[in-house]
Amino acid sequence: MTQYPRTFSHIGLSVPNVDAAVEFYSKVMGFYVIMPPTDVTEDDSDIGVMCTDVFGPEWRKLRIAHMATGDRVGIELFEFDGNYPPENNMDFRRNGTFHFCIQDPDVEGLVEKIVAAGGKQRMPIRYYYPGEKPYRMVYVEDPFGIVFELYSHSYELTYSSGAYNS
Repeated sequence: MTQYPRTFSHIGLSVPNVDAAVEFYSKVMGFYVIMPPTDVTEDDSDIGVMCTDVFGPEWRKLRIAHMATGDRVGIELFEFDGNYPPENNMDFRRNGTFHFCIQDPDVEGLVEKIVAAGGKQRMPIRYYYPGEKPYRMVYVEDPFGIVFELYSHSYELTYSSGAYNS
């Protein structure tokens, strides 16, 4: 059987206010709105049944919007009935996804926009190869507490130098 790399389609984010999230991710991050916020209810419609398949019974209702990055990766925003924040938004020891990463050559400028829009900078901007390469990274939060990372350069360029040196 032939192995080949699959492509990344989208990531789903649970937010407390889908309208505010669409505004943040479009105005600050520059993502395209593919489908504006839409209400979905637990019923016998095709989308209602599909959501029950995924979330189980008693999910009641949700609001959903679809966005896309400049390289066509989807961002699916969900506002669930009864949404609540996690106790620890950086529970890195828990199995599962704990962040995603966005690439922008102007990491510093994007951090300023994120903070101005109500987000947070979680650490100083760091160089992967100080004095050698201009590759920078930083962890941030959106205004809803979702943690993500920013890279100045592509994943491939950042890690093509091999293992970390102590």
